[in-house]
Amino acid sequence: MNKHLLVVGATGLLGHAVLKHFLQRPDWRCTGLSRRPLRLKKVTHLKADLMNKRSLTKHAAIFAEITHVVYAALYEMDNLLDGWRHKDQIAINSLMFNNLLETLDNSSPYLKHISMLQGTKAYGIHVEPMTAPAKEKWPRHNHENFYWLQEDNLKYLQNNKKWSYTIWRPQVVFGTAAGSPMNLVAAVAAYATICREQGTLCCYPGGDPVVTEATDAELFAEALEWAFSEPKSKNETYNITNGDVLIWPHLWPVICDYFNVVPGHPEPRLLSSTMPSMENEWKKIVDKYSLKQLTLRALIGGSWQFLDRALHPKGKPVPPSLVSTIKIRKAGFNGCIDTEESIKRCFKEMQKEHLIP
Repeated sequence: MNKHLLVVGATGLLGHAVLKHFLQRPDWRCTGLSRRPLRLKKVTHLKADLMNKRSLTKHAAIFAEITHVVYAALYEMDNLLDGWRHKDQIAINSLMFNNLLETLDNSSPYLKHISMLQGTKAYGIHVEPMTAPAKEKWPRHNHENFYWLQEDNLKYLQNNKKWSYTIWRPQVVFGTAAGSPMNLVAAVAAYATICREQGTLCCYPGGDPVVTEATDAELFAEALEWAFSEPKSKNETYNITNGDVLIWPHLWPVICDYFNVVPGHPEPRLLSSTMPSMENEWKKIVDKYSLKQLTLRALIGGSWQFLDRALHPKGKPVPPSLVSTIKIRKAGFNGCIDTEESIKRCFKEMQKEHLIP
């Protein structure tokens, strides 16, 4: 049986990167599932709403050929941060994953592996300061989280089955995808671009630095490929990061240099309160440079809120937000990338896709 990859959430940061990676492998066939259009050549696109099981079962013929699955779909509420602990968000994400699992169970006889995404909210980072470095072997953090519902259902269904799973916990993802609710790269790029076009200083909008990490989307795709063929990865959970640390005020000069803007002095402020009103300014930039006709909201989604949280413009200093990657390195995956190079690579990809000038 040929290897046939299904990426669920194909238009998101990780889903998009995973498809692009496996398209370069001649022994893989790639299918992407999403509600939004998918514009990748040589990828079969399944338009479906995970909240509606019938929209999945109508693709039963394709599901019958699937061997590997990457579940990167995510429902976020408009109020991004408050939604992280909202019962509706938990219920909807659980329903979406369950609908997919049941469809796979009924329609995919050749299934070999499912990879499922979690993140540092598994360590309660959205509830309280995280003990660092966070380790996969720790007991579950005591809070309600759709991760636990998805994970329990995955393990229950996998019991006595021939297929295996891997659960992934990346840090903040650096990738390219328009409209993602948690795309810090796009938000930073738009902010710097607007500063340059207006001739203003690109002041760092954050407060006290937070020591954290990033996960490059392409690096994650490499880890997936490793896990698909590595027996040690079966039914395991792995943290995955670039391998260095991310300190935004230290990265800011690199960003400003890339966009040819002057950093100025730090000016802590909430970008979610000011940047959404820049639609007219962004439209002028789009027209001037013949970019894709996307509004600023269509490009950034809810990422201004996410960027505010990452840059921490207000409040007391917080402890480091770091995870241990010892487990995956001991298992055999040693991929890494300099975070400076990662974000510049993302900027170049955005330019190539005509998302920024």
